[in-house]
Formats: sequence, structure tokens, C-alpha cells
Amino acid sequence: MPRPATGEVVEKPSARGGTTFALRFRAYGRRRYVTLGTSAEGWTRQRAETELENVLADVRRGIWQPPQLEPVVEPEVTADPTFHEFASEWWAAKKLELGENTVAAYEAELTLHVLPFFARHRLSEITIREVDRYRQSKVAESERRRAAIAARRPLIDDRGRVLRPFSPSYINATIKRLAQVLEVAVEYDLLPRNPARGERRRLKASRPRPVHLDGVDQIVAMLDAATSLDASSARTRGRRALIATLVFGGLRVTEACELRWRDVDLASGRITVGRAKTDAGMREVDIRPALRDELLAYRAARPWVGMNDLVFTSQTGNARTKDNVRQRVILPVVKRADELLDERGQQPLPRGVTAHKLRHTFGSILVACGEDPTYVMGQLGHTDPEFTLRVYTHAMRRDGDERARLRALIDGAEWAPLGTNDENDGGEVDETSTRPARFELATSRSGGERSIH
Repeated sequence: MPRPATGEVVEKPSARGGTTFALRFRAYGRRRYVTLGTSAEGWTRQRAETELENVLADVRRGIWQPPQLEPVVEPEVTADPTFHEFASEWWAAKKLELGENTVAAYEAELTLHVLPFFARHRLSEITIREVDRYRQSKVAESERRRAAIAARRPLIDDRGRVLRPFSPSYINATIKRLAQVLEVAVEYDLLPRNPARGERRRLKASRPRPVHLDGVDQIVAMLDAATSLDASSARTRGRRALIATLVFGGLRVTEACELRWRDVDLASGRITVGRAKTDAGMREVDIRPALRDELLAYRAARPWVGMNDLVFTSQTGNARTKDNVRQRVILPVVKRADELLDERGQQPLPRGVTAHKLRHTFGSILVACGEDPTYVMGQLGHTDPEFTLRVYTHAMRRDGDERARLRALIDGAEWAPLGTNDENDGGEVDETSTRPARFELATSRSGGERSIH
């Protein structure tokens, strides 16, 4: 018995600009592909879907005939194409849906790893055994790189860079990309099942310990370090405001680089994040008092504060990039912060502090201060509650004093423990007093070091 008539509308970029619309469907036991026309010729998604309904109705009645001037079988899609052919078509459509950084990551995984191994394989030849063989080949390649480094004869690529071993998580990422392509082949009835799916195809990858600032002292040291560097550098300013935005606003580094003053409503206390990786990432972030103070002071000293001006730029007003932030802001601030912490007799920063780890810190602060997980997800732009809880409910100090210091910090206040109120005038402190800790607005910002006592 032939399969029932089913199909879909296909949209592809036109060589002359615009979009070409086509139909992919099954008719009389065969796969069909019919090109309708381009957007320049008046075709739209809605019109194409209407035509698909009409075609499928004719197929069910047995009266549909393929257009004489159009191919009956989908071009270049045989019953068993090579992986290179199929993946190339998949990628041409898929990359239009992705952001710039994701496109770069996917292309590296496909072109440097998956395609060299599977390019000439017919889809039917990609079996579970072949996927396992691919995984084993990447492990062997990684070990060769590791051995070469240990022997002080590292392997070098064509750009003169040392070839580093692959982490298990990176090898797994390439297998995930393979599985993503093959899943579409299953949907197109070119494969009976996806041989790259399942945990057994992956390497066991340990999750690294979350890196985050471990409390108020380290956060303050980062802010003080940024202030110190801003004061000593005529070329690069705004480090403190950027660090504050990452720690107290939880923005991704690319979101911070793309932020414009029209997105920052200091009056109502909202930052609108308009471009993100997911729909949930497009969100409104509450501006807490500490961040509001930082942005007000920063804006007052900026020469570019028009509605369409970028908030964080280089000294010449050019847009920052994530690499620029890492080299010009994060690395020097981390180095200076460790020096300050050493001078103060406090614990150094954890290893591996990045802009994204400051975002982790923001989530940790919200959790430590008792915010609802749903609210934390909304502020971070996450959709998976388990991911949010797993990543951000980690070991930040949470005794009573530290919680109070954290809340005071984000509220723009300085914290003092019970019994330090100057109003005692040197008299005895009532140890049984139930008065709450005293909070005072922090005032020292310019040039000096701001601290929480």
C-alpha cells in the first residue's frame, strides 16, 4: 500500500536575491520536488502553503500530474546521497537561522572534523559502527597531539598554531553536529534511524567545577581593579561599568557589546536585550541600584550618549567584540584584582574567570539572595529550569552576614555588622539587641577603592 500524500513548503535563497519557494512531497510512492517560483514573481509562504494543499488533494484523488517543465524527482537528492551532498544542502539552509558565533562553531565542527571522515560515505553507509569508529579516530588524534606536546615536538597547523588535544566535550559536540544532520535524513526517509543518537555514541565528559566569584570581597576587588585601570589608562576607559554590567546585570558578553543607550532605561530601571540566542534571551533585565549608579556615572563621562550610540566602545568609539573585552578588560582586571586581594589578605580569584563566568556570578547572587528560580531564569534568558538550578545553585558562601553583604552590594549600600553604629558614642553595645544590620549608601567611587566592610 503506498504511503499517504504528505509534504512541506521549502524556502531557499534565490541566486538573484529574494526567496525561491518549492514543494517537497510524496506522490504515487515516490518523492517529488516541484519549484513554484520566487518572491520577485509574487510567491509568498502563504501562497505556497495553499498550493501544497491543492497538490496533495489532487494526489489523493489520483489526478495530479508533474509539471512538464519541472523535474519529477528532487534535484541532486538520490535515494542514497553522499554525506557531503546532503550535509551541504542542509547547511546552506540551516546557517541562515543561526547567529554569527554559532555559524562559526558549526562550520568548524563540520569542516574540520565530521566531513573529512564522512564526506564520501553514502548515508546508508553511516552505521553505528562507523560513528563509533569516528569517535575512536578523534580520541586517537587527540592522543597524538598530547604525545607530541609532551615530547616537545608539538604539531603545528598551517597558520603556525600548536594543535592542542581535544576535550571529550568537544569531540561530543562534533558527534552532536553529525547527529543533527542525520536526523533530517531520517525525517526525509533517507535513513531508517539516526546512528549518531544516544549517550553510547558519546565520550564520558566530566563537568568542570563552576567558576564564579566567591563572595563580596572578590566582586569588590574586580570593581576596584577596573577603577584603578580606568584611572591609569588614557586609551581604554569604561572597564568598571562593563564589569558591573556583567556582574549585576548578567548580560552575555555579546549582548553587552551590542547594547545601545536606547536599550538602557535608567528611569524605569530596565535593560532591554533585543538580540539573543533564543526567544527567552530577548528579555528585560532589572537594573539594580548598584548597576544604576555605575551606569549613571559612566554615562555622565561619555562623549557618545545618543540613543543609537553603543554603550560600551573602545576609546575611539568603535564597537567592542568578545575578544576585545577578553584582552582589554577581563584579563587585565583579573590580574589587578588578584593583586588587590593579596594586599588585603583575602582569597584570590578562582582560576578561569571570564566574561561568561561573571554572568554565572550574577545568577549565583540572585540565588544566594533568595530569588525565585523562575525569576532567575527570566533575568538570565534561560528556558531550561534544570540547567539554571544546576549551574547557578553552587557553593557561594551563604551565611547570614554574607547574604546581607551580597544584598547590600547589589542595592548600592555598604554593610556594617550589628553593633558598629557610631550612634553608640563609644558606649557599651547591647549584645541582646535585635536591631537589623545598618546599611549606608556607598559614596566613594572616583579614583579610590570602594570596599564593603
